Amino acid sequence: MAAPILHVGAMVQCPHQIPAQLIAASARVKVGGQPVLVVNDTFIIAGCPFTVGTKYQGCVKITWIVPATRVKVGGQFVLLQNSTGLCQSAEQIPNGPPSVTVVQMRAKGV
Repeated sequence: MAAPILHVGAMVQCPHQIPAQLIAASARVKVGGQPVLVVNDTFIIAGCPFTVGTKYQGCVKITWIVPATRVKVGGQFVLLQNSTGLCQSAEQIPNGPPSVTVVQMRAKGV
């Protein structure tokens, strides 16, 4: 099913409601005037308060596991609103899936 394509203006948060900084490696393809995000772009999370007991395990990045299956930009699959990702701590410990709360609604992909 088609879903909106993510761009750097989208709102993506870790499971603990901390917004991620979205950094597109290329600005050649834009949606709504903003660069499209692909599977290997950078998603940084700063300030996540999550701890396990007394050990800090806050989310620091998002790794995308299931991007679009048909739409590519620069040879890499784009990310969609329904793409599957995993928020991770600095030790690569999974903390849960990110949530995409704000997206553009004009361009869609599969």
